[in-house]
Amino acid sequence: MKTRLADCRPSDASHFPLANLDVSEAKRFQDDSIWDCFERLRMEDPVHYCQNSAYGPYWSLTKYRDIVAVDTNHKIFPSEQGVTIVDVPDKYWTPSFIKMGPPKHGEQRNTVSPAVAQENLMKLEDLIRRRIRTILDGLPRNDDFNWVDMVSIELTTQMLATLFDFPFEDRRLLTYWSDAAVGHAIDSWDKRSTILSECLKYFTRLWNERINAEPRVDLISMMAHSPATRHMEPSEFLGNLILLIVGGNDTTRNSITGGVLFMNQYPSELRKLRDNPNLVSSAVSEIIRYQTPIAHMRRNAAADIIVGGKQIRKGDKVVMWYISGNRDEEVIGNANSFVIDRRNVRQHLSFGFGIHRCVGRRLAELQLKVLWEELLNARLEVKVVGEPERIASNFVHGYFVLPVQIAG
Repeated sequence: MKTRLADCRPSDASHFPLANLDVSEAKRFQDDSIWDCFERLRMEDPVHYCQNSAYGPYWSLTKYRDIVAVDTNHKIFPSEQGVTIVDVPDKYWTPSFIKMGPPKHGEQRNTVSPAVAQENLMKLEDLIRRRIRTILDGLPRNDDFNWVDMVSIELTTQMLATLFDFPFEDRRLLTYWSDAAVGHAIDSWDKRSTILSECLKYFTRLWNERINAEPRVDLISMMAHSPATRHMEPSEFLGNLILLIVGGNDTTRNSITGGVLFMNQYPSELRKLRDNPNLVSSAVSEIIRYQTPIAHMRRNAAADIIVGGKQIRKGDKVVMWYISGNRDEEVIGNANSFVIDRRNVRQHLSFGFGIHRCVGRRLAELQLKVLWEELLNARLEVKVVGEPERIASNFVHGYFVLPVQIAG
């Protein structure tokens, strides 16, 4: 039987021909064995062509500067064919502003961006702090529990419900739809489509309520009253809902989990933070870099172009592995270590670059910042007491379970 790198453990990565390297298999992210594969590509073939994969042929960009060059060149590398390595069948395709170029992209993005603008974040900070205190106060003491479910998901889902002005008692539907949208435990396109049609039906009811009411500062009302979005087809409405739900849920919740894991793996960094709480903002940026909650973004070349000395042809699929670029030692020193006070700590790829840079990045940072401030203020010692269960995904880099315990 022919052996592929996807079947190899990290220690075996150096023994396989470059032509066989396929870093797209989700299992490698689930068992956390992907790192040596990316390191080899960065060293030996940073712009790497994979002919055979479950997703068809694709180019891997694994170095920081190459990724930035492509991410900031939306004319040659547009996103209209999708932003994940998966080629979505036409039947299930949902447009959204992240899959659009100018001018429509900017018009739709600008419709929702005021919800996460600095002025609104200042209003939200007290609410976030109160919610975090309530969540932390309600956690078990001297007993194991799943940090992902009781903290990471709960906090981000509460925030999403606020941004959408979504019925609070139904907020866990947002988590359910987010997981379905990115394929967690969904084994067919039809099943995914069925679940997301329920999402569309629910939000259509909210849309109809908001469009017949005075404009408010929530995402549904903003879209319902903006000329750029009020006439969207249902598939486009669903596409933008998925974008906003996944962007506000999966990414932040996995950095919240990753931060606790990393502080346990690097206790000297936790001591450093406790000794100097002013490092919280810096620590948040390092958590987001080290976690890289979105592992990749995909583009397709609109013209022949040379990248990193390699000829990429018009139409080729190009995958920017943010998770690898964030470990590029040429740009980020000691990149494989978690260092909360490193120089240029905000110099990471996790939010992307260019016109598609994450619209909610400041809200993500704010939630993490307030969480760590409150953990420090309460002097809570969150101990990881078992191995994390990671998501089997090459797109969302995250966790289902992180078993922890807090001393009483």
